[in-house]
Order: sequence, then structure tokens, then C-alpha cells
Amino acid sequence: MSSRHRFDPSLLSTAVAGAAAMASAMGFGRFVFTPILPGMIADVPLSSSDAGLVAAGNFAGYLAGAILAAFGWAAGRERLIALVALLVSSIALAAMGVTSSVALFVVIRFVAGVASAFAMIFTSSIVLTLAAARRSEGVQSAHFGGVGAGIALSSLMVFLTAAWSGHDPSAWRMEWLTGAAVTLVLFAVVWMLLPPAPRAAGPAKEAPLAWRLPLTLLTLSYGLFGFGYVITATFIVTMARMSEAGAAVEFLTWFLTGIAAALSIAAWRPLLARLGLAGLYLTGLLVEAAGVLASVALPGIAAPLAGGALLGATFMMITAYGLRLGRSLAPESPRRALAFMTAAFGIGQIIGPLVAGWVAEATGGFTVASILGALALLLAAVMAVPVWKRVG
Repeated sequence: MSSRHRFDPSLLSTAVAGAAAMASAMGFGRFVFTPILPGMIADVPLSSSDAGLVAAGNFAGYLAGAILAAFGWAAGRERLIALVALLVSSIALAAMGVTSSVALFVVIRFVAGVASAFAMIFTSSIVLTLAAARRSEGVQSAHFGGVGAGIALSSLMVFLTAAWSGHDPSAWRMEWLTGAAVTLVLFAVVWMLLPPAPRAAGPAKEAPLAWRLPLTLLTLSYGLFGFGYVITATFIVTMARMSEAGAAVEFLTWFLTGIAAALSIAAWRPLLARLGLAGLYLTGLLVEAAGVLASVALPGIAAPLAGGALLGATFMMITAYGLRLGRSLAPESPRRALAFMTAAFGIGQIIGPLVAGWVAEATGGFTVASILGALALLLAAVMAVPVWKRVG
């Protein structure tokens, strides 16, 4: 048996650490707001525009964290910063459960966004570097699959906490606190298993980014993807609550999103050789647009369930392969390309909840906002067509 396929305990522990970190920082720290939001809207109460503002605060923090992390100040301290960020993320989750101020919600979620960005980026820099050095696709899939696993676990946590409380209107507070407790357990797993950052030579100075047409179109497309996906990712459980689908459907909606996201990158990978990076990215956008439309167009409980499943099946894949495509379009300056694409995505996902919350408040529901999200995804796909024709 080749060394490539031999069981390696160190790779397994690295994969578990990466998955646990992503589940904590992203599945809980970033996305647990989605299943908890309906209870907050009813009990605080929050308006749709308030909810959009709180969500945008988190995404603004994530963008700020991503920008700050791009500088070289963390070299050699990646593991420590990742652990501190995971701990701050847990504290921020707990803080959400002990206030009712919209202004404080925004501030807390901003801090949580910075923490989730730091945890994701610096954990990934360790896990993915080791995985690449050992040519382990499994570690990479497990690492990114942790996001979906965290989403599924957070959905189950919210469902069980609400049931245990007898569906008390203020159960959302306990849900935030329970989420904090779960992430502290995940923090302990990461602390025990995450290896130190590999030593690397100083990064070579990259050439200035050449804004050729394919890269420009891809960057704009990626920003529209951020706008289009985040409306459903933020409000789909609230949409299920507004349709009176029932607690079980609300749970299954977000649970299916998580399971699909956990499996998505590995599930889509066999199509890479046939479609190419650009073709896979374009296909993902079209499937996700269909899912966003399905979340408001299908009858009854099929709408949130199909919308959640298709969202989960696509958003992590589009994120991962979109960034990989950007690197391939700028081989002389890949880090700069990723930075600009991440910024475009971040701006899109800040604007998305703000627009959706305002439109929902004006129209009394999320149908129009979801249609806008689907149209943004279709426009993102249109912009990706010339890229696909150019690079395949």
C-alpha cells in the first residue's frame, strides 16, 4: 500500500481539529443566528429590518476580520490566534443570550464576525497547508465539511433546546447559551488536536494584480453570489416560521442545509474533470438560484425543505471552487485575487440582509427579497459565462 493511502493518525487528528474549528466558528459562530432568529423576532421583538441589520453586522465583522488577517502580523502565531478567536466566538454567543438591545446585538455580532474570520483563516492556514503537503483531499473535505456539520448540529441544538423549554417564547436566550456551551466543547477538541503552523519561507512579493476581463467578471460575479446566497442563508428558517410549517420543518430545513453542505464539496468533485472549474462554478450558481426560487415558489413544506437542501448543496462548493478559479486566473498574484474576491463577496453579503430586511418589512414577507436573491445569482451566472467560454 502506498504511503498516500496508509492510515495516518496525525492527518486524522488534523482533519478532526479542522472540522471542529469550522463547525464552531462558522456553523455556530456565523450561522446559528439563522435558526434562532425566528424566536428573537417574536419575543424581543425584532422587525425584519432589525434582523437584517444584526445579520449585516456579523458579515461586516467577518469582512473586517478577513481584511485584517491578510497582513503579515500573525506569522508564527496562527495556532494561538485561532484558539483565542474560537474562545471569543463562544463568549459572543453567550453574550447574545443576555441582552435585548438591537444596538448591542449588532456590536456583539460584529465581534463574532471578526472572531469567526480569524478562526477560519488561521485554522485553514494550518490544516490546508498540511493537507496540501501530504496531498490529502480527505483532510480538505473534512475541514470544509465542518461548516455543514456545525450547521446541522446547531439546528438540532435549537430544536432540542426549544422542546426542552416547552417552547417558551424566551427559549432563544437559552439557545444562544447552549450554543456557547457546545462551542466550548469544540474549542477543547481543537486545542487538543490542532498542530502548530508549519514553518514556511517568507511569502514572495506578488506582482500587481492584472485586471483582465475574466478575473474582473469573476470578481463581480462572486460579489453577486454573496448577495444572492445570504438572503436565504439568513432568513430561510424565519420563512418557514412565517408559513407556520411547524417546529419539525423548521428544524429539518436548517438540518438538511447543514448535511448537504457537509457533503457538497466531495459530492461535486467528480464533476470537476468534466466541467472544469468555471463550468462547476457556473453550474453551482444556477442550481443555487433554483433553490432560492424554490424556497418561495414551491407549495407547503416543500419550499423551505427544497430551498435549504439546495442552498446547502451549493454555497460551500461555489465558495471553494470560485476562489480556486480566481487563483487560476491570476497565477502571478493569487493572494491579491483572493483578497479582492473575498472583499466583493463580503460586501455582497453585508448588503443582502439589509436589502432583504427592508423589502420584507415593506412587503410583509420574503418572497420579493428571495426573487431578488435569485436574480442576483442568475446575473452572477451570466457574468461567469464568458469566463467559462474563455478558460473552460
